[in-house]
Amino acid sequence: MKVVATLGPALALDVADAESTAELRQQAEGCTRCDLYRNATQIVFGEGAENAGIVLVGEQPGDREDLTGRPFVGPAGHLLDHCLEEAGLDRERCYVTNAVKHFKFTPRGKRRLHAKPNAGEIRRCAWWLGAEVNILEPKLVVALGASALYALLGPKVKLTPERGHILQPANHPPVLVTIHPSFLLRIRDEAERERQRRAFVSDLHKAAEVQPR
Repeated sequence: MKVVATLGPALALDVADAESTAELRQQAEGCTRCDLYRNATQIVFGEGAENAGIVLVGEQPGDREDLTGRPFVGPAGHLLDHCLEEAGLDRERCYVTNAVKHFKFTPRGKRRLHAKPNAGEIRRCAWWLGAEVNILEPKLVVALGASALYALLGPKVKLTPERGHILQPANHPPVLVTIHPSFLLRIRDEAERERQRRAFVSDLHKAAEVQPR
C-alpha cells in the first residue's frame, strides 16, 4: 500500500453533519451547488448498506440512472455487477455512488449523450461524496475512473500509473484505483476488451480481499 499526501476535494472538505446516508440524501434533494441540476431529471444519490465496508465511486449518473434515480443501473452498471460477482464482491454489501450526482449530457435529437463533468462541477459536488465517506467510514474506497480519482485524491494522482494500486491518504480510508466499467464498453477490439475486463476483475479482487465476510 502506497502512502499519498494529496487529497481531493471530497476528502479535504469539511462536510455536512448528517448522521446517516438517508438523512444526507434528503439534504441533497434540493442541491444547486452547480448548474447541472437545471437539466437533470433528478439527483442520483448513492445507495447501499449503511455498514458497507467498501464504497464504489464512479463518475456521474448516465441516462438510465437519471431517469430511475439509482446509480449504476445502465449498461456500465450491469457490466460492473458481472465483474463484481466474478471478483467475489457482493454489491449488496457495498455502497455505490458517483463523484457527481446529476447527469451532464449533450442533447442529440431524442438522445442524451454523456458529457464529462469538469473540475469545477466535481469540486462542488465533492461536498456530498465527502459526507458519504465520512458517514460510512469504509475499509476501502474504490475509485472507478479518473473523475472519481480526482474527487478523492486530487489532480496530482493519475489513473494509468496508479491503476491496480491501493493508496493510503492520511487519516482517510485507503483508495483502490481502477477504471470505470464504461471504458470497457467503448473498446471495439474484442481481444483487447477481454484483456482489459480481466484486468478490471483482478483490480476488484483486491477489494474483495478486504470486504468483511
